Amino acid sequence: MADDTGPRAPRWPRELAGWTTALAIAVVAVAVVASSARSELLFRDGDSLVTTLVVRSLASGQAQDWALSTVLFLPEIAVLAMLSALGLGAAATLGLAAVVNLLALYGALRAAAGSAARTPAPVAGALLGFTAFAVLAATEASPSRDALEPASLLLTTTYYSATVVAAVLVVGVARRGVEAPARRWPAWTAGAVAAASVLTNPLFAAWAVFPVVLVLAVVAIRTPRSRGAARWLIVALAAGSAAGFAGRIPLARLIANTGAGYADPSQWLASAGYYAGLVAERWTGPGGIVGIILGLLLFAWCLAATVVFARRGDVGPAVVAACGWLMPVLVVIGAVVLGTHAARYLQPIAFGPVLGLVVLPALVRNAASPRVAPVVTAIAAAGALVLAGGIAVPRITTAAQAPDADLDCVVAWTDASGRTGAGQFWTVRLPKAHLADPARLVQVDHELRGYAWLVNREDFAVGEVSFLVLDDQTVTFALPGGVTMADAELVDCGRYTIADFGDRGLPLGPQRS
Repeated sequence: MADDTGPRAPRWPRELAGWTTALAIAVVAVAVVASSARSELLFRDGDSLVTTLVVRSLASGQAQDWALSTVLFLPEIAVLAMLSALGLGAAATLGLAAVVNLLALYGALRAAAGSAARTPAPVAGALLGFTAFAVLAATEASPSRDALEPASLLLTTTYYSATVVAAVLVVGVARRGVEAPARRWPAWTAGAVAAASVLTNPLFAAWAVFPVVLVLAVVAIRTPRSRGAARWLIVALAAGSAAGFAGRIPLARLIANTGAGYADPSQWLASAGYYAGLVAERWTGPGGIVGIILGLLLFAWCLAATVVFARRGDVGPAVVAACGWLMPVLVVIGAVVLGTHAARYLQPIAFGPVLGLVVLPALVRNAASPRVAPVVTAIAAAGALVLAGGIAVPRITTAAQAPDADLDCVVAWTDASGRTGAGQFWTVRLPKAHLADPARLVQVDHELRGYAWLVNREDFAVGEVSFLVLDDQTVTFALPGGVTMADAELVDCGRYTIADFGDRGLPLGPQRS
């Protein structure tokens, strides 16, 4: 352990400096991603706006009857609702949420870095892992949600940010449990995290519960001192997961798709080819090359660190390092075996390997830790934050508030009309999220049936609409009652076109998902 001679310096300045430095890194990372083509995913993508639409619908006082996916986005919605109270606007709030998501990840990494009483330089370890993750995110610049760029997905409020943070957190809780076998709070905490996480996203069971339980099972077999704690943690994770699945039963009305249709084991070969193609595509750019090489190096280090710590008998760091390589291995194998075709399921390949850096300071457990005056640490961290804020915050603001005359045209026309219109999923969600009353635009399919997917079903109670919003992504409408587009007055809004049918109402068909 570190040299304990002399008076012990208070820990809070170092912890505060760690959070301040993490904030500076988070702001820079968000600025880099927001300044790239990836900003489309952060601020304007139809999927990425689901939490914004929920918050806007709640604020409008509309009755709530949501059709959500397998994921319920409960923590993400709660956080975004609190941030929306600042009144920054939809896009700026999403930019702030991206910074908050990264800070939450730092907090989880800090838990995985271990207790300051047992571990040398845990703040430095957490910052090492966090910096590596931020670098991975900064290398990602594709506007596509299907690109193999998993780190930057954490910056959104839709692509499982709470699940990523919870997965890292439960690794940290497991470490605390096996390092202090007499304490029971880690088991209770692990159970609570598992219950809440599975409730909102069943993927947590595959991303975190299964690999952590496997690692703890090895600990229970090979480490007598931590055997009891490992067993309690396994029981708690299993019980918490079961409670989370049970808690989803009363919420079945919200789940429009159970996710069963996403798996088709017969397509495992096509799935393997699909993911291999994503890797090849990622390799074509310099950012992708850096990201792949860094990820492979971190993965290799997790393997090596597991062996080193296991041989030394350092069970806590060994648990963290083992989870760092086992999580991505299991999720990749599982994704291929189930025949999936979705890069977002592979996020453990980004957040898992950085855990190896978190335990790096534990290698110097017998070395004297350098003493740095708290005031120097605080000044350096504050300076980094000021510098990052001065450079990066304007870039985030510019990206979030980028002029969009076409969007403004649709929003202004709809608000001024006082009527209700409709549009298809990829077309209508961005204008809908920016309306004074989001219910003024209804999400439909090309046959004007209510499209109950990631939307409030109460929107369909209006029964009919009097105009349609179209763009290049719109599938040609098959309108009811012999009505054609020739009957509409067309309003040019740049990339959008508003087809206004005036006093003629277009009845909505039955809902479908």
